[in-house]
Amino acid sequence: MRKPSPPSIFASRPLHGLSPELLRAARWIEAHPREVALHSMRECARRAGLAPATLSRLSQALGFQGFEAIKHLCQESFSAQAGYAGRAEVLQASARHDKDWLALLNEAQHANSASVGGLNQAAQIEAAADAMLKARRVYFLGLRASHGLALHLHYTYGLLAPNGILVQGLGGTLEDQVGDMGPGDLLVVTASASYTRQTVEAAVRARGQGASVVALTDSALSPIARQATHTLLFRTDSPSFFHSMVGALALTEALAAAVAVRGGRKVLTHLQARQERLDREGAYWDERGDRAMGSHAHSSRKQRS
Repeated sequence: MRKPSPPSIFASRPLHGLSPELLRAARWIEAHPREVALHSMRECARRAGLAPATLSRLSQALGFQGFEAIKHLCQESFSAQAGYAGRAEVLQASARHDKDWLALLNEAQHANSASVGGLNQAAQIEAAADAMLKARRVYFLGLRASHGLALHLHYTYGLLAPNGILVQGLGGTLEDQVGDMGPGDLLVVTASASYTRQTVEAAVRARGQGASVVALTDSALSPIARQATHTLLFRTDSPSFFHSMVGALALTEALAAAVAVRGGRKVLTHLQARQERLDREGAYWDERGDRAMGSHAHSSRKQRS
């Protein structure tokens, strides 16, 4: 089966009316997105047999803010076609030409985190929290990159309510756990592109068995959003080789906070009980641990002497 051709770099910008020289430059760029993504304008011009000024004039003629805008389009096209390895190659090339690559990554992460408030109204997050508080059982599912998000949300929710279940699929039991879901239950599922097949199938099955679904995802058109009673969105933009999970983590924290806000006295009582149990078990390090460690170290030195 032939791999589909990549979309035209200049699909939204008609090339008619360009001079023969500019048209030749545009055709070379469309035929060599990898070279443009990875190399400087001067090097691209050399490989194309053109003057660097020609590429600058092409950018102006097509309404771009300089050749860097064309380069960015090529990076997106090449990354989409080549996957993680292609994105990593673009990252390496960018870091060679721009030492501020870490600042660019941080900027994207901040934007992803801030987008949670722009993509979701407080009422939407609160409605999802209400559904969790009313459910008989709340299942949390996230596979591959999303597993850490599901684990974090399950843990924080477990401090507030006793009915949370982490779907892990250990020993091949994923289908068994999904098969237990039914009316009155709620599946909180997290996924972003590329969507893990088992995650999508689990959401479809849970909904078919009568369970409600809260989808935390990167698009209202994602396959898990199509199964959802409640959909909450996050952005995953990143100049790195892998999509950013910062926005998704910010969204899980917002949802857990909404459960605390909406849960009233019931969640306060459960949280207090959990805190007291953790204190009894000595779960967290404190001054007693410091003293015990100091005493042990002193005893060890004495024995060696």
